[in-house]
Amino acid sequence: MAGLTIRGVKKRFNDTTILHGIDLDIADGEFVVFVGPSGCGKSTLLRTICGLEEPDDGNIAIGGHDMTNVPPAQRGIAMVFQSYALYPHMTVYENMAFALKLAGTPAATIRDKVLAAAGSLRIEALLERKPKELSGGQRQRVAIGRAIVRHPEVFLFDEPLSNLDAALRVQMRIELKNLHRTLKSTMIYVTHDQVEAMTLADRIVVLRGGKVEQIGPPLELYNRPDNLFVAGFMGSPAMNFLRGAADGAGGVTLAAGARVASSAAADLVSGAPVTLGVRSEHVALADGGDGIRAVVQTVELLGDFSYVYLQTESSGEAIVARAGSDATWRPGQQATVTAAAQAWHVFDSDGKARR
Repeated sequence: MAGLTIRGVKKRFNDTTILHGIDLDIADGEFVVFVGPSGCGKSTLLRTICGLEEPDDGNIAIGGHDMTNVPPAQRGIAMVFQSYALYPHMTVYENMAFALKLAGTPAATIRDKVLAAAGSLRIEALLERKPKELSGGQRQRVAIGRAIVRHPEVFLFDEPLSNLDAALRVQMRIELKNLHRTLKSTMIYVTHDQVEAMTLADRIVVLRGGKVEQIGPPLELYNRPDNLFVAGFMGSPAMNFLRGAADGAGGVTLAAGARVASSAAADLVSGAPVTLGVRSEHVALADGGDGIRAVVQTVELLGDFSYVYLQTESSGEAIVARAGSDATWRPGQQATVTAAAQAWHVFDSDGKARR
């Protein structure tokens, strides 16, 4: 197995720059997830690591060896695509064995490796079937098995679960996590789904516009986002944001018409514009009392809990609160919104830095 070092990687298509000098270190055996909105450059970065795209600047090292100009087949990498990319005329066994056969691996060795990979993925009973006879989840297991038999130094996954239904995605996430624990391989995974990122990753790399916004363990990004973009992207529903101004006394006066105390605002001069953020699970709702006055817009019942969507009366800003399954809030009802002082995140007015 091997780690990766990426230094100053840039990629342009015609006059459009997709990657703006990416620097990244991935440790041997680490599971790293690239996450970000569509068009942020995460798949281009993955394809550049694989060698399917050539960087315009910078270099990529795998296991301490410069691979920037090495052909993809010689990089010790296996890639699993969103579309599975299985040969339709071949059986599952033949698909999994194909790369080994091309490399001149003895038939007995191929059989041992294919059977071992099939066993780890629980697809032994499918080896004689063709891809058209398989479900989406089974096809994805075959694609992963085809990668496993090569014993690559690095696994690359390009949105491999996006074609599966919700229940299968949950099941495959569990299986991928178990597979990583078993193989102890370096894995890089691309997704736009921050839930996948949170549940799979040892570390998450958040990308926007071809630049790295923040790198860290999932809970670090969730609890201490560096900027407004990361705060809004990580978490479902997104963090609530409210405009305000520091009062010079350790608090913020909100445009929504209430004062919020926060230790993060203690050193701000009076009148300094800021944006406050708070997660839905930290928002409390009451029928009256001191706090932010808001009106319930709609309520989503999700079994053991519900989301209450509100709009502040004075500023028209949106707030989402998580409530219990027994919540009785109704559209049009007035509510008072509060949160503990330590629950508020304070960002500069331009959203580029956390206070």
